[in-house]
Parts: sequence; C-alpha cells; structure tokens
Amino acid sequence: KGATETLLDGVKQDPVALDRLLTIIDRHADRLTLLIDDLLLLAKLDSGRVALNLQPTALRTAVQETIEDLVPRAALREMQLDNQVTAGLVATADPDRLRQVLFNLIDNAIKYGRPAGRVTISGQVLDAGHVEVGVRDDGPGIPAEARARVFERFFRADKARSREQGGTGLGLAIVKHVVQAHGGDVRVESELGQGAAFYFTLPR
Repeated sequence: KGATETLLDGVKQDPVALDRLLTIIDRHADRLTLLIDDLLLLAKLDSGRVALNLQPTALRTAVQETIEDLVPRAALREMQLDNQVTAGLVATADPDRLRQVLFNLIDNAIKYGRPAGRVTISGQVLDAGHVEVGVRDDGPGIPAEARARVFERFFRADKARSREQGGTGLGLAIVKHVVQAHGGDVRVESELGQGAAFYFTLPR
C-alpha cells in the first residue's frame, strides 16, 4: 500500500524508483495470495469440506518429487536433501495433499536448518496399520516452550527469522490438519542445538 501511494504521488517518473516499488508490490501481492490460499484451505479443513482422493501412494516417490521442487531453495543455503525413505513403503493418501505436507515440512527444514547442512527424510512401518514419515534438520532446534505451540496458526518460534524468511505462518497448521484428515497424527521432537524432527503418520 505504501509503495502504491508513493507511485501515485509522482515517483513513477523515476525509473529506478519505479522498478524498486513495483518489485515490492509484486512480492507482497504474492505473499497475500499465499496467505489467502492457506486461510481458505484451513477453513475447508475445519469444516470437513476437503475431499481426499485416497489411493495407494509410494512414499519414496512422493518425497523425491517434493525434493526436486525444493532443490533451488536448498541450493541457496548450500543444503543437501537426503531421501532415505525405502522403496516399497506405501501409504493410503491423497498424493497432492501428501506432497503439500512434505513441501511445508521440507521447506521449513531448509529455512531453519544449518547453512550447508542436511535435511533428512525418513520413513518406516510404524505398526500393522500405519507408516511414519520424518523430516529432520540440523539447525538450532526449537525451545521447549515453543514445541507445544508450533502447530498453532500464525505461531512463530523465531519471529525475526520468520519475517526474514517469508511465509504465512500457517504451514505447520496445514500439515497438522491435512494429516489428521487422513486419520494420522503429527508431532515434533527437538533439543536446542541438535536440530528438529517432525513426524507424521498415515494409514498403510
């Protein structure tokens, strides 16, 4: 809004200022679009209006496709994305919603992990009816008082870092609600200085 007002006040005659202000407007319009999309999705999840296209889904493939989407972001921080999910591990899931969960968790791990570090994605059979997927980073970890709240909407454990990294503050809330819509659960494990690991379960 401020950039628009500055342009309307006549700064648009300056080509350097014009480019800078239009870039600001474009960036924040994208952030607003993401925020609106995330809020609409959460509203649908709350009301139970999200229809899941459940089918047998190969977890290693879903993780690899998500990694490929995030390789450019990881490269900016010189981070490695390590897919350790074994072939043959299959869940009953909506492939698109599953990739949304994986994208949010791996993207967070890239944002908050150690520069030039590693993000590890693992998977295992949990019991006769469920599989578990984990996303671990080697960053500074999450304080104990924040771990209980990380899945709340708009909660940010590190507000200054979150503003710098962008995002809507709704990613982990979406992860929680999508996983629960599948009949699964989500949790976080972390110790200060030893990174953070997010785990979620899905039906086999």
